[in-house]
Amino acid sequence: MTLALAAVAAGVLWSSGVVGLAAHQLSMSGSPQRAESLDLADYHVGIEGTPISGLADNTSGLTFSARTGTLFTAINRPTGLAELSPKGQLLRHIPLTGASDVEGITHVEGDRFIVLDEGLHRLSWVTITPETTTIDLNAAPFLTLDLGAFDNMGFEGISWDQRRKELVVVQEMWPVRVLVIGGLDRAVQGQGLGVTVREWKPDSWAGHFVTDLSSVTVHDATGNMVLLSHMSSVLAEYAPDGAPLSMLTLWSGWHGLTRSVPQAEGVAIGPGGEVYIVSEPNLFYRFDPAPRP
Repeated sequence: MTLALAAVAAGVLWSSGVVGLAAHQLSMSGSPQRAESLDLADYHVGIEGTPISGLADNTSGLTFSARTGTLFTAINRPTGLAELSPKGQLLRHIPLTGASDVEGITHVEGDRFIVLDEGLHRLSWVTITPETTTIDLNAAPFLTLDLGAFDNMGFEGISWDQRRKELVVVQEMWPVRVLVIGGLDRAVQGQGLGVTVREWKPDSWAGHFVTDLSSVTVHDATGNMVLLSHMSSVLAEYAPDGAPLSMLTLWSGWHGLTRSVPQAEGVAIGPGGEVYIVSEPNLFYRFDPAPRP
């Protein structure tokens, strides 16, 4: 086999997720056991690929609101938000104006959310109450993160870290990276511009073993970071210090799945550790943890 063919073969294997998953599995085996872990390997699908009636296409980011006990998902075309029940039923649709390509949403506290617009590289602070029917992002406080990302390979997912009061933002690819932004709440409230940006990386020789990152969520109870890749079809859990802890593979035959998750774009975690995933075009999944002794 020529060097060129070998390089192509290696690229195909890596893109398929096989090599990356094996590398991550090996890196986890070398990490010390942690008591505070979701143990994603023991999860089993409870709701598999149910179409969200009323949403036809382009479901993307996902977040769980402890205030309402419901989920909110972002829709990138036409731009909007939707509130879902924990069973994936559409409760309401909220059109957005002043947006380009909305890919992520995260709940901060109360009625406050942050919406991520990949096309504009913009984070917008919005209020969603039970009475909200439309949202104009032109009227919302915002922060632009123009860090040289490609228009359609930019910031793809966000999650508010309740413990540290920081925002986690993931870049899809070229490069795959995770940024942690602090001081945002104070800045939005006019209390100073002490905004900090740092890059978070896995503490593992495998590094970011995935081909892309499509979403992120920080588990409130443990502070652990959970990263989703739709191209590698995997959900990976890390401790705050970057140590790899567990993973959930989104392939047919794993965790009770009868079919592979086609394009996982958003992830959120419920109060009981339930993992919710939305996949384009409009598919809803719930994975349940194993009963604890």
